[in-house]
Amino acid sequence: MKIDKKLIKELSEYLDEFKLTEIEFTEKDTKVKVSKNNVSINSQTSPVLQNSSNVKSDIPKKNISSGIEVTSPIIGTAYHAPEPGAKKFVEVGKKIKKGDTVMIVEAMKTMNHVPSTSDGVVKEICVEDGQPVEFGQTIIILE
Repeated sequence: MKIDKKLIKELSEYLDEFKLTEIEFTEKDTKVKVSKNNVSINSQTSPVLQNSSNVKSDIPKKNISSGIEVTSPIIGTAYHAPEPGAKKFVEVGKKIKKGDTVMIVEAMKTMNHVPSTSDGVVKEICVEDGQPVEFGQTIIILE
């Protein structure tokens, strides 16, 4: 079996672009699985093939501002509004109260409202509309 290094590199880039921990690609008789191992704060991406071949590359970690972090309770796709074209739940500078919906995370065709864990003012929105999110990933930061 010939290893397609270009495919592995492309899949590795998708891990960072979409903030994923694992991605799998299947085509006919070929199956490639690439996953990210978070070892420490200075994490490395280690693509892993089914045949246990490893490729490593250093990936810089995004700096997150200080403040009260509201995190995603599940893995899914984050949405800033209840439907396309509708008013966003939060904007930078908006005052919100504990329990207010800050975003929706869609998982398995179910729309899950993410409530604010604290009162505050939105300092930063850390994910783009329609971006995949991981469990525990910071989605907004409050002052």
